[in-house]
Amino acid sequence: MADPILRVAMLSGSLRQDSLNTSLVRFVGSYMAGIGDIEIDEIVLRELNLPLFCEDVIAADGFPAGAVELKKRLSAADAVLVASPEYNGSLSGALKNAIDWASSPAEGEKPLACFRGKVCGLLSASPGAMGGLTGLSHVRQILTRLQMVVVPTEYALGVAHEAFDDDGNLKDERAATMAKGVGLAVFEMTNAIKNAGQNEG
Repeated sequence: MADPILRVAMLSGSLRQDSLNTSLVRFVGSYMAGIGDIEIDEIVLRELNLPLFCEDVIAADGFPAGAVELKKRLSAADAVLVASPEYNGSLSGALKNAIDWASSPAEGEKPLACFRGKVCGLLSASPGAMGGLTGLSHVRQILTRLQMVVVPTEYALGVAHEAFDDDGNLKDERAATMAKGVGLAVFEMTNAIKNAGQNEG
């Protein structure tokens, strides 16, 4: 029996048009699309136009359209690839704001429906030598608390402003292999969980 299709949402925590983190998550997503029956959904935070999270907004007008869209697409995914820039040793405000909106349940929605049990892989990219590695520990802590299955394999791409060719591929073979390793770990873990659920059924 063929493996069921996996739906993977890609999310960059940067709002910048030419974001290095967006380039990295797209590179890994493109790799994943070629290794199995995988559907990739790139969620662009800039296009969702999310306001700062505030429960008063929900009480007055309900969830903003961008938050509804974000929750819908995350809920439909089996797994999520997250690329997070490091701001002051932590994750970006844009990514944290998106997580806060997605983790707030709408009426009739199960708590943590966007996150619970979903597999997640973490990436970061930075012009600095460490590649934004410090911030990933905070992202991991938050998403684990939201009951995601965050794979142990992660990758931080240093000197990222020099790392990509004109086609968006990583020029260094070792860097490419390590980045792809995150996608492969997500693929294997998601498949294992889905197959285990089918066997139990």
